[in-house]
Amino acid sequence: MSNGQRKAFRGPGRGGHMGGPPMGRPVEKAKDFQGTLRRLLTYLNPFKRQIILVFMMALLSTVFSIVSPKIMGKITTELFEGFLQKLNGLAGAAIDFQYVKHILLLLIGLYIFSSVFSYFQQYIMVGVTQKVVFKMRKDLNDKLNKLPLKYFDNHTHGEILSRVTNDVDTVSNTLQQGLTQLIIAIVTLLGIVIMMLSISPLLTLIVVITLPLSFLITTKIAKRSQRFFAKQQKALGDLNGHVEEMYTGHEIIKAFGQEQESIAIFNQENERLYEAGWKAQFISGIIMPLLSFVNNIGYVLVCVAGGILVAQRSIEIGDIQAFIQYSRQFTNPIIQTANIINILQSTIAAAERVFEVLDEEEELSDQPQTKFIRFPKGEVRFEDVTFGYQEEALIDQMNIVVKKGQTIAIVGPTGAGKTTLVNLVMRFYELQSGRIMIDGVDIKDLRRGELRNMFGMVLQDTWLFKGTIRDNIAYGREGATEGEIVRAAQAAHADHFIRTLPEGYDTVLNEEASNLSQGQKQLLTIARAILADPAILILDEATSSVDTRTEIFIQKAMHELRKGRTSFVIAHRLSTIRDADLILVMDKGSIIEQGRHEELLAKRGFYADLYNSQFEINRNQMA
Repeated sequence: MSNGQRKAFRGPGRGGHMGGPPMGRPVEKAKDFQGTLRRLLTYLNPFKRQIILVFMMALLSTVFSIVSPKIMGKITTELFEGFLQKLNGLAGAAIDFQYVKHILLLLIGLYIFSSVFSYFQQYIMVGVTQKVVFKMRKDLNDKLNKLPLKYFDNHTHGEILSRVTNDVDTVSNTLQQGLTQLIIAIVTLLGIVIMMLSISPLLTLIVVITLPLSFLITTKIAKRSQRFFAKQQKALGDLNGHVEEMYTGHEIIKAFGQEQESIAIFNQENERLYEAGWKAQFISGIIMPLLSFVNNIGYVLVCVAGGILVAQRSIEIGDIQAFIQYSRQFTNPIIQTANIINILQSTIAAAERVFEVLDEEEELSDQPQTKFIRFPKGEVRFEDVTFGYQEEALIDQMNIVVKKGQTIAIVGPTGAGKTTLVNLVMRFYELQSGRIMIDGVDIKDLRRGELRNMFGMVLQDTWLFKGTIRDNIAYGREGATEGEIVRAAQAAHADHFIRTLPEGYDTVLNEEASNLSQGQKQLLTIARAILADPAILILDEATSSVDTRTEIFIQKAMHELRKGRTSFVIAHRLSTIRDADLILVMDKGSIIEQGRHEELLAKRGFYADLYNSQFEINRNQMA
């Protein structure tokens, strides 16, 4: 929830004014407000009774608070009339303190009941909100697990995280406070109007006359400030983007001596934000002083007219006191209601983004009657496989036969379809035509979970979670013993460096595993894959960002990992795949050459040109 939204839920401030966000702030609106609202209410349907109870408690709490000034006025009237009678020397004149005592006790009781009802109303609503948000987050998590890989390819991680965290939090905060605040504001407004009318219709008319002027001031200023708030948001986004870019690449900036230019751009963006920000805040900040001025005019008129009515004995002095309290509170629920309505607009927009994720097309369900490969061998066959994004074919009529235990290297320029080929084998994408067979079984006839359990992956981008080294290696297989974890680390040539760490296998990795080098991270992912003992391996070249000595260890570990297993190696350095059983050369989604290293060099084709160009680059670097 934004700062502005949090402010909207505060109670009346000093002097009876409502603390809320500037009314000129732009409000995010949903594309389908009513449809999204109805759908959001379905999450509240199981809690109808609790919500009705919450509203009843909010109603009672508010009513008790509204009645209190009128009752308090009776004390003032009694004290004033008793004192006036004494002043005039009337016989037997006295203040009925017993009556005052009863009124005070009644007031204390009302305040206690109001607080109790308010407490239970909040208590119940917090429980309802957390259950609703729990269900919403669970639905989102379940949905994300069912979405195809293409969804994550088309949406940034930040965008997805924002919907799961920020948008759900916005819904949570509004449900927890906004709904009850809205009903309280409406009941308070109606109750104050009724109480003012019961005291004096004439004084009520004076108060109501000031409303059009208040609305006119608010509308005019809000329209003017909204343009500046929009500029402020844009300037803030530009400044944040520049800061993120500069701090991410600060080494490059220093290396090329561009610090002064970076500072100059920052100052320029910061100046734009300052100009838009102070204008937006200043203009929107005028609203409350002007409203206070208008309210004070109404307050003066009420005091003057009320004094005349008291002098004419048309109204009691205690009622004037109560009326003045009501008139000072009159605009509070109006401003509060407007603020909450604005927040509800933004909340529905946030809920709409959540529902957009829930409405995404899921990956195809597994077949009702699936097959099972008890002891996978690792034979893979592509038969007339065609795949593409939308109408553009990326892989066309591909045919490959991979035997058990073979190492298949996939090479080609960026965008050739190397990674896509691997994703198709693991069924992250669905084929447009053709089929992929593993041990003679179509992968569509296998459950995705069982299919992917046959694979082990070592990618160029290592992934380690926050936890001990032991836990990260054990992630490869559930229930792995200490001995199996150690043997996997030894096979991956990782055991030595692990034992040199102060805590050994109990060393806790931080969130980005920055306490390990890139090569050490890669060795841990290889140990994880060895522990998983998969039938088929997928290896994305893991040595591109490590030093030569570490590369030797990784190559040895990967050689150990490939023993007896079918391996798909996405190769960037062609020197690392010279011993592959089959090299597939891809370009624009098609296999243009295939064979062993020596065979492809002898053809003097695309692979030979690619290999020789890398060899020439390496030789020049060494020179």
